[in-house]
Amino acid sequence: MTDFDVSEAPERDHADVLVNHLTLNRKSVLDVGCGAGRITRIMAQLGANVIGIDPGDHQLARARAADQVSGESYIQGTAEQLPSQTNTIDIVVFFNSLHHVPVDQLDRALAEARRVLKSAGRVYIAEPLAQGPQFKLSKPFNDETEVRAKAYDAIMSSGAQGFGHLYETVYRTDSHFEDFEAYRRNSTSVNPARKPYFDQNDAALRQKFRDLGERRADGWYFPQYIRINILEPV
Repeated sequence: MTDFDVSEAPERDHADVLVNHLTLNRKSVLDVGCGAGRITRIMAQLGANVIGIDPGDHQLARARAADQVSGESYIQGTAEQLPSQTNTIDIVVFFNSLHHVPVDQLDRALAEARRVLKSAGRVYIAEPLAQGPQFKLSKPFNDETEVRAKAYDAIMSSGAQGFGHLYETVYRTDSHFEDFEAYRRNSTSVNPARKPYFDQNDAALRQKFRDLGERRADGWYFPQYIRINILEPV
C-alpha cells in the first residue's frame, strides 16, 4: 500500500475527532480492543454506555484498575466473536485495534460488527498509518506495516460484510514522552515481552529517539498519523 499524503493533515485530539463524527450521548457502544480503556473512558465521559472488549488479561486488568467515569464496563472477548446480541449496538469502535485482529479473521470481525449493529448504527475505525516519526520510532521492535495494510484492505472490501463506506480522513496527533525512560515504560507496559529487546538495544533505541523526536520544554514529541474510516450498514 502506498503512503497517504499527510502534508496537510490537521493536528487534532482523539476526543475531538470522535465528537465531530459520532453522536455518543446515550448510545450503546462497543470499544473493541479497548486495551487499558482510555478511549472507553473518554466515550463514557461523553455520555455513551460503553463496554470495552479486549482479549488480554494484562490490558483488562489495567482498564479495570482505572477510576470509573460513568458506568463503563469491561469484558474479555475478541473481535471475531463479540459478546453482544444481534442488532443491539449503536456504535462499534475499533480504535488502534483492527490491525491487531489476526489477518485471516479480519472479515469475520467486520461481519461480527455488522451483526451486532442496529440498522442505523456506525462503525468507527481509527488506524495508525505505517508512516511518520512515531511509527519509525517503534518499527524496529513493532513493525506493523503489513498488518495495517491488511486491515485497510479489509475496510475497503467491507461491502461483502454488508457495509457502505461513509467517510475517510487523516489527522495528526503527537505522542508525548517526558524522556526516553517514559517511552520505554509505555512501550513495555503494552507488551512486557519487549523488555529484553530494549535491554539489548538500549543505545540504538536512545539514538533513534533523539533523531526522530522534537524536543520541547516538557519533553519529546513524535507525530503520529491516524486514518479514520466510518462504515454504515446497508
